[in-house]
Amino acid sequence: MAAQFEALGDFLDDYLELPVRCEDGQMRTFRIPSPPAKVGLRVDQITKTAAQVFLGGTDVDTAVLDDDEEKDLFRLVLGPVHDEIAAHLGWTRFRHVALTAMVWILNDRDAAAKFWAGRDPSLLAPNRAARRQRNSQRSESAAANTTRSRGSTSGTKAGGQRRRKPGGKGRG
Repeated sequence: MAAQFEALGDFLDDYLELPVRCEDGQMRTFRIPSPPAKVGLRVDQITKTAAQVFLGGTDVDTAVLDDDEEKDLFRLVLGPVHDEIAAHLGWTRFRHVALTAMVWILNDRDAAAKFWAGRDPSLLAPNRAARRQRNSQRSESAAANTTRSRGSTSGTKAGGQRRRKPGGKGRG
């Protein structure tokens, strides 16, 4: 039987709503719209490049980072509500809102909710492969420091001579 797909608009979110206590003490809910595909792809490209730099990978293609839009990543992820959010929040809250929106763009609403609650900062990694690569590099270096060298393979057996039965004189 062929798979049945729900209409895309029925289960994907076109916006992210984040409730924040602003500098004036008022609670406001900021509605961040889903970015155009071109912006989402750009954010993905920027974060992958940043991960390569962080992980010590290949040289960065400076053309990826020189455009005006990359210089203001938060403006990209917050879109038309950037200025409104910046006007109401101090830096730490503004940054948290923007980074949560970035996690939403790169992953999904559930990942953004975990990041919002402070439970999983690794969600900022652009993808699982980058996180795995970083973890495997740590594991390899740890293993190199703790792995014992193999014993001799010259044909001798460990433990010395074989035990003989009491009263016996060897094989007969």
